[in-house]
Amino acid sequence: MKILVLGGGVIGVTTAYFLAEAGHEVTVLDRQQGPALETSFANAGEVSPGYASPWAGPGIPTKAVKWLLMKYGPLVVRPAFDPHMWTWLLKMLRNCTSERYALNKSRMVPLAEYSRDTLKALRAATGIAYDERTQGTLQLFRKQKQLDGTGGDVEVLKKYGVPYELLDRDGCIGAEPALAAVREKFVGGLRLPGDETGDCKMFTDRLAELCVARGVTFDYGMTIRRVVRDRNRVSHVLTDKGWRTADAYVMALGSYSPQFMRKMKRPIPVYPVKGYSITVPIKDVAAAPVSTVMDESYKVAVTRLGDRIRVGGTAEISGYSAKLYAARRATLDHSLTDLFPRGGDIGKATFWSGLRPMTPDGPPVIGATRYSNLHLNTGHGTLGWTMACGSGRVLADLLSGRKPDIDTSELAISRYEHRFG
Repeated sequence: MKILVLGGGVIGVTTAYFLAEAGHEVTVLDRQQGPALETSFANAGEVSPGYASPWAGPGIPTKAVKWLLMKYGPLVVRPAFDPHMWTWLLKMLRNCTSERYALNKSRMVPLAEYSRDTLKALRAATGIAYDERTQGTLQLFRKQKQLDGTGGDVEVLKKYGVPYELLDRDGCIGAEPALAAVREKFVGGLRLPGDETGDCKMFTDRLAELCVARGVTFDYGMTIRRVVRDRNRVSHVLTDKGWRTADAYVMALGSYSPQFMRKMKRPIPVYPVKGYSITVPIKDVAAAPVSTVMDESYKVAVTRLGDRIRVGGTAEISGYSAKLYAARRATLDHSLTDLFPRGGDIGKATFWSGLRPMTPDGPPVIGATRYSNLHLNTGHGTLGWTMACGSGRVLADLLSGRKPDIDTSELAISRYEHRFG
């Protein structure tokens, strides 16, 4: 088939790659001048299926109030007269129960694990390199209460067969030697040795090159104005450079997907949650992280990417604003300099923000819509990089009439037809 992929981030490009591998004629449209220049540009760098969990969970409403009051808090809400914001928040609160958390996590972990394995297979088949490391993730606990509260997480890891290690201070230093300089600031950690890291932007750039070698066309600098339907099908896409048509269409526009779906009378509950990062040149290799350290107190990830350190975190609910707030950078600066004080040259850091497309329940939205030739691949939230290869592969299978390697039925938009959506 001739397929148009709308969106050139990591989700759109991985989808294009696997569609091309399946023999389709693929074109990717994106308003930017190259791939991965928005949400995929400078994320935290984690490929972490072990941390594939919904944000909505038991206790989150109480924790959210505490986070809003912290000096270096991980959550910011900037209220606006936006009914979509408040509807999304209400739906998220409805999912903050033990029952819903367990169900939503059961939908996320298989996709995340499959995606990590698909990425490994892609790396072996193509030799693609992106400052990747396969040395796991360390969730670092500053307080004994945090360490004592890992029982539920460990049970979930056991259930899904995810390898893990509970570590004391010395164990954490064994995994991340630079932490020896600040051993009094934490009590222990939970390490997931199967997790990986890598530069998402670098990966997407290089995968786009592999796509071109397989016949994929990329039309950059092309703004999509409207997706036009004719009865139960999409007939064409209107761009600022004219009309585009195809046999099938994939909506991979991240946080902007719901804007188009609402105009088509098929709303999806995806809303942007802004994340921030700083990228810091390494000053002292021995004082820098080896892989990723998750600072549990501030919900900040500190990741080694080649000769740089990427520090990512913060959840800011403020609509589609891309404004950079200095207070959000202060949280990232603090986490890095507190744990790795000599590791990076903080004075040379670059500051960035991106809009994560979040669903209220956690899992992304992947698969067919009520329009017979329109498919969705969006709503991955903070796990777009983690889930990208698996999502692209299963969507290519669905469009090609093949049964995916994992069950994707509960990732479909139809799940929101139930009352908890």
